[in-house]
Amino acid sequence: MRFIVTGGGTGGHIYPALAIAGGLREKYPGCSVLYVGTARGLESQIVPAAGLDFRPVRAVGIKRSLSLHNLKVPWEVAAGYLEAGRLIRGFAPRAVAGTGGYVCGPVMLAAARMKIPTLIHEQNALPGVTNRILSRFVDRVAVTFEDSLQYFPRRARARLTGLPVRADIITAGRAEARAEYNAGDDEQFILSFGGSQGARSLNRAVAAAAGWIAYRPGLRWLHVTGREQHDAFMDMLAGAGHPEVPGNMTVVPYLHRMPRALAAADLVVGRAGASGIAEITARGLPALLIPFPYATGNHQEHNARALVARGAAEMIRDADLTGTALVARLEELLGDPGRLQSMTAASLGLGRPQALDDIMTSLAELF
Repeated sequence: MRFIVTGGGTGGHIYPALAIAGGLREKYPGCSVLYVGTARGLESQIVPAAGLDFRPVRAVGIKRSLSLHNLKVPWEVAAGYLEAGRLIRGFAPRAVAGTGGYVCGPVMLAAARMKIPTLIHEQNALPGVTNRILSRFVDRVAVTFEDSLQYFPRRARARLTGLPVRADIITAGRAEARAEYNAGDDEQFILSFGGSQGARSLNRAVAAAAGWIAYRPGLRWLHVTGREQHDAFMDMLAGAGHPEVPGNMTVVPYLHRMPRALAAADLVVGRAGASGIAEITARGLPALLIPFPYATGNHQEHNARALVARGAAEMIRDADLTGTALVARLEELLGDPGRLQSMTAASLGLGRPQALDDIMTSLAELF
């Protein structure tokens, strides 16, 4: 049995596609899975490193501003569609699954025209343009957020599945994790991070809040600066009067063991990307979210508001984030155990640890 998965451009599209590929190989032992992406996207590096067969096709997107680049888009789209069609005919997949990004357009359209079963997965509360268009041609749409169902036509048979997360996100033991970070049973543990690249505004706010962190009793804090911003954060910390990291605080440039950190945490402070939210809710953690304001279509704010509306998180807009604003909101949350408990319950209710199984079921129903 053969399958094609496709999705590219950003990790937000690539990692869900890899999870689906892994799910297919587990559900159908011995099957062949081909990943189709672009030669210039991150997928061209990440996918082969993950041990999957990779083939590139041409794909291009429209720039939102006036640009000469847009004049060649129709030709590139047509060329990519023909390339995808030839690849699909040669590989003869049983089904094709896509997770968004420009490359999904030609691949999913070609598969749909060939009457091959097709499924797309949408990660964000506000669906991307590519997936909104494709929903009119594919056989099934799987979504991460209930809020995004309204954007898809009825014929797409959109289904709420959630976003697949790594198994160790769910299975990591809390007691062992807290011991690793020297967090006592009666201490509150905060994890803050801005994604793999870090978030300058969050780094600035955490550095400004270091005095409060250092002297608040019963608090442990783990902050991830991002590899490229670690030195700048340490300079910010020194500028705030802390040449040394406070004793109750751990600062790292990158976190290799995110499942352990999430297992130890009582509260998460960070961005509102779909993958991060899926991991937070899978663990049932309350969150203080600071959406990245320059995400396409401002989709991170839509993601954050979906959690806020259901009582699982609070939000501070990036433009409003300061050390003072961060401390004020955390004082409110940490000082109200009942509020944190209700946020924990709401987050757990939104978590969908069975997301990959639901996606596999949705695909299997198509053939």
